[in-house]
Amino acid sequence: MTEVTRRKIKNEELNRLSTEGFKKAKKNPIVVVLDNVRSLNNVGSAFRTCDAFLIEKIFLTGITGTPPHRDINKTALGATDSVNWEYREQIVDLIKELSQEGYITVAVEQVDNAAFLHQFELDESEKYVFIFGNEVFGVNEEVIQCVDSCVEIPQFGTKHSLNISVSIGVVLWEYIRKVSG
Repeated sequence: MTEVTRRKIKNEELNRLSTEGFKKAKKNPIVVVLDNVRSLNNVGSAFRTCDAFLIEKIFLTGITGTPPHRDINKTALGATDSVNWEYREQIVDLIKELSQEGYITVAVEQVDNAAFLHQFELDESEKYVFIFGNEVFGVNEEVIQCVDSCVEIPQFGTKHSLNISVSIGVVLWEYIRKVSG
């Protein structure tokens, strides 16, 4: 076996963007919508994940908490300052608006005829909206009826759901993997 020398990289060696640099950087053409997300920690985690993947914008809808809030800040670690976000009360109106702006709207939910995430075909020339719902009830039925498509993250254990923050990470990673492929 060949011995490999490894060294943990120091934070200052990571060449991370500043908040101003992030705001100026070219973003991935993705909008994330959090609808009726109860946990402020999940909201903060969504911001942090969206920052990691250079996402265009987050919309917070329904009962989803908004920054500034200490529980959001605790998990966002400053990403509420870098990621562009907006609150909207009515998600269906937002979906219609984003569709009119040329986005393909996708609910991340277990529904009949949903595409498994790894089989979902992305068009690199398109802009996407990924909608994530409530931790207990998922994406609202009214939303499922007005989106362009639905994707499901395949799962193989006894549980049939993932934490929303994990789901966001999985979906965004798969998008980035496919378009940079």
